Amino acid sequence: MGRGRIGVVDWAIAVGVAAILLVTGVSGQEPATGLDPLGHALLAAGGLALAARRRAPVAVLAVTGLCAVGYQAAGFDVPVVAYLFAVYAAVRAGHRAVVVGASAAMLAALPLAALVSGPYDTGEAFARARGALELAWLIAAGAAGEALRQAERRADEAERTREETALRRANEERLCIARELHDSLTHQISIVKLQAEVAVHVARRRGERVPESLLAIQEAGREASRELRATLEALRDDDTAPPRGLDHVPDLVERARAFGLDASLTIVGRRPAVPAAVDRTVYRIVQESLTNIHRHADAATAWVRIDCRPDALVVRVDDDGRATPGTAPTPGVGLLGMRERVTALGGRLRAEPRGEGGFTVHAELPVGRAS
Repeated sequence: MGRGRIGVVDWAIAVGVAAILLVTGVSGQEPATGLDPLGHALLAAGGLALAARRRAPVAVLAVTGLCAVGYQAAGFDVPVVAYLFAVYAAVRAGHRAVVVGASAAMLAALPLAALVSGPYDTGEAFARARGALELAWLIAAGAAGEALRQAERRADEAERTREETALRRANEERLCIARELHDSLTHQISIVKLQAEVAVHVARRRGERVPESLLAIQEAGREASRELRATLEALRDDDTAPPRGLDHVPDLVERARAFGLDASLTIVGRRPAVPAAVDRTVYRIVQESLTNIHRHADAATAWVRIDCRPDALVVRVDDDGRATPGTAPTPGVGLLGMRERVTALGGRLRAEPRGEGGFTVHAELPVGRAS
C-alpha cells in the first residue's frame, strides 16, 4: 500500500473515531458542568489525533490520553476508544514500556476525572471510569499491537535472510567466474602480449621498421591484460577495484589515434552525479564503438561526443567508414552487449548507418533511474 493511500486510510479512521465519540457524547447524559464546547472539542481532538499515529505514536498516545481524561472530567461518559487505538499503534511501534506507564496513569486519572465531573462517591467514580476504560479492552489492544509487531519483525527477518542468501550466492558465482577467467584467459593473453613485445624488441634491435599491425597487437595485448586484471579485481571485490568509466574515455580516444584513426572527443555540459553503472556503460560503449571502427569500418575519422544533461548522459560515436543506409550490418556480440547494458539501465540505443555514409552509435543513459 502506497504512502498516499495509507494516509487516506489513517484520516478515514481518525474522522470515523471522532464522529463516533461526538455522537456518543451528544446522545449521552448532559455534562454536569458548563463546559460543553470544551468537552466536544476534546472528543473531536482525541479522534482526529489518530491520523498521526503511525508517524508519532507516543505523542498520539499522550494526546488521546489527555483528551480522554479531559472529556471525562467535563462530564462526558464516553468510552476512550481513541486511546485504545493509540495503545495499539504505540505497542506496534515497539513502545511497550511507554504504553504500560501511560495506561497505569490513565487507570489512576479516570476515577479522579469522574469525581471532578459530578457529585459521585468513590465507588461510583471507579465504576464510571471502568465503563470508560475496560482493562480487558486495554490488554486486547496492546496484545493486538504486539502480535502485529512480531509478525512484521519475522517478515523483515525472513526478507533479510533471503537477501543475504541471494547476496552470498551472487558472491560465490562472481568468484567462480573470476577463477574461470583467470584460469582460461590470463595465461593465453600473457603469451600473446609477451610474444608481441619480444617481436617488437627484436625488430628494433635489428634496426628494422616495426609493422603497424605488430604494434597494434602489442598495444591490444597490454590493454586486454589491463582490462582482464581490472575485471578480475572487480569480480573479487566490487568495492575496492571499480572498473573504468567516463574519466577514462580520453584514454580510449588517444589509443584510437595511436592506431591511425583520426579520433576526436567532445564533452558538452556539466557532468552530473553519475551512478557507477552508467559510468561503466559509457566507457564500454565508446570502447566497443572505437574497436568496431578500427576492425570493420575502414574509416579514417571518428567523432566521440558526450552530452552531459541533468537527467541523462547522451553518448554518440560516428565514423566516416564504408557503411551506407542501404546496408544493414549483422549485429555482433559487442553491439548486442552494448544494447543489453543500455536497456538494463532504462536507456535507449540506436546503432545504424548514417545518411551521409559511415556508422553511428547513439545511446541515451538516464542518470536518475539507473542504479
